[in-house]
Amino acid sequence: MSTGTTASVSTHVLDTTAGRPATGVAVELSVRDRSGWSVLGTSTTDTDGRCADLPALPPAGTRARLRFDVEPHLSPRRAGGTAFFPEVTVTFTVVPGEHYHVPLLLSPFGYSVYRGS
Repeated sequence: MSTGTTASVSTHVLDTTAGRPATGVAVELSVRDRSGWSVLGTSTTDTDGRCADLPALPPAGTRARLRFDVEPHLSPRRAGGTAFFPEVTVTFTVVPGEHYHVPLLLSPFGYSVYRGS
């Protein structure tokens, strides 16, 4: 999906241990420009594990960052009640006019991300 001169970002979180979407995960979208990192918006994953309301990136941004607050999702399932990975941060390069779908595959002791479609 092209959005003209701006880049757009979407994501979803899949809990690979449970075999289902991770609901209620807080996600923060930031962009880096010449003055540093700026938070553009926040969202929470829905019942399908998706964030459909992240804002478009400004044309001047060249890097984007998604920060997933996974501790509330993972902690109740781990002995001791503390997640090994309390958050996952993914930084990636963006080009104006492109859409970036960045899924997070999550488990208690590992995670994987990729550029989806």
